Amino acid sequence: MKLRVQNDRNSRGKVNLRESCTVMQPSSVDGGVQTGSGLSLTLQPELLTRTPGTSAAATATPDKSGGEVHVSMTGGESGGGASSRRSRAHSHSHSHSHRHDQGAPRSTSEHELDAPDSDPDSGEPSSSLSDLRCLFRWIQRSLPFLVILCAKLVVQHVLGLAVGVGLFTTFLYVNKNIQIQAFLQDRHSKLQCAWLIVFLSSSTLLLYYTFLPEKLYQCLILLNPAIHPLGFWEVLWAVGITNFIIKFIFMGIKCLILLLPSSLVTHSTQARGLMLSEELGQVHQAVAPVPLWFRYLVTVQETDGPAGLTLGILLALVYLILKLLGLYSQWTSVLKTVRIFVAGEGTGTPATRSQCSDAGNACPICQGEFRSPQALLCQHIFCAECITLWFNREKSCPLCRTVITEKVYKWRDGATSPHLQIY
Repeated sequence: MKLRVQNDRNSRGKVNLRESCTVMQPSSVDGGVQTGSGLSLTLQPELLTRTPGTSAAATATPDKSGGEVHVSMTGGESGGGASSRRSRAHSHSHSHSHRHDQGAPRSTSEHELDAPDSDPDSGEPSSSLSDLRCLFRWIQRSLPFLVILCAKLVVQHVLGLAVGVGLFTTFLYVNKNIQIQAFLQDRHSKLQCAWLIVFLSSSTLLLYYTFLPEKLYQCLILLNPAIHPLGFWEVLWAVGITNFIIKFIFMGIKCLILLLPSSLVTHSTQARGLMLSEELGQVHQAVAPVPLWFRYLVTVQETDGPAGLTLGILLALVYLILKLLGLYSQWTSVLKTVRIFVAGEGTGTPATRSQCSDAGNACPICQGEFRSPQALLCQHIFCAECITLWFNREKSCPLCRTVITEKVYKWRDGATSPHLQIY
């Protein structure tokens, strides 16, 4: 009976030990704990480091004095069980956190894949990139329709496009050949210059004959052509054709200057004549579109009423003011060119024989004997032809870089400006 009561007490003691494992843990280091009911517990220090799988060992030793049995807990259900539960809990939490950590990159990558291109809070980059993508997709989807529309426009305006391409290629061909002939000077071909004049004249006459009912030639003398209705595209087309024809006329004048014999005009005079013709041609190109655009701005529909007429007149006046300001700057350039053409540039004077002998009787540019030697303001001597070609591109001495001219007059080489004056 005593043994059964003692065993019941031992079982209740085990339950108390499980619940108060944290209280008993510090005392287990000292070697053991004695319960109030006679239960002897031996908690060894090495049990604290055992694995959770170690089982507690309980041994019953009889007491010789009183015949009672004392149970000695060697494995320790309290310390070992509590530590095993903590180890299991720790391992469970560790495995759970490990599984959670393994799943975190996957969810992060999925979030990155599902995320937009950039942060919406960042503002402009994401919106602009999305707009560009939408525009590109729209163009890609609409490309077949755009091709069909362009083909229709080409068919409708095939004559105008052909005229534009022909005028542009004619301009490039003649402009290049005039520059070559101007560079050759005495060695240029007069037959080539005559051919260029015939080619330009035939191209101009053929164009005006093709569009004879429109009377496009009236634009050359600042009159309006017979185009009805005079819309925006019609004005732009007439202005473009007139601009090219004016270029052709002054390119023909340059060919005539090149045909003049060298006994009548010197090379420097010829270069100044080419420059003056180009300046006058640019002024004519700037003035020719004025009547066309003025008529277009003033012309109003009947439905516009007085308000539309007033607005058209105001726009036309503003256009005239801007045009006059532009012509004023061009006119000052023309006056300087005329002054240079009449009086010369004053870049140098004819050199004497002593100066040529001191310079070695050799031009530094062509490395040959002097031909019509010219002494610059810096006293360096060059051939008249060589220094004239040099000043077509530069404004300083080739040797000492002393500034000789105020500006570079680039039109002395016979070139024509490719700028299209449309307003």
